[in-house]
Amino acid sequence: MRFPESPYIDQENGVLRIAGTRVGLDSVVAHFQEGRTPEQIIESFPAVRLAQAYGAIAYYLDNQKLIDDFIEEVDRRFEVLVPPLSRQNPELFARLQSAREKLFSKRS
Repeated sequence: MRFPESPYIDQENGVLRIAGTRVGLDSVVAHFQEGRTPEQIIESFPAVRLAQAYGAIAYYLDNQKLIDDFIEEVDRRFEVLVPPLSRQNPELFARLQSAREKLFSKRS
């Protein structure tokens, strides 16, 4: 799939990244959807300049349906290719669940 060109977005091997960085557009989009501002987003991604964060958000908003569909497809493929730990290693999953429950019960 080919996406519209942008000086703020690099497209390589089916991955959308903030230009000149290894930061995925999906990561910036996730932060934006959680209500973070571009100023807050760059605190999480030091390699991203403020102008790039604004540019990436503008790119997302201009191509929202296309990018949302792409992210959903990537998520679907990931779930097929990488089974959840509960199926992949049930014993380890049970131990982690037990440890998590103990940790949360100590906090209460």
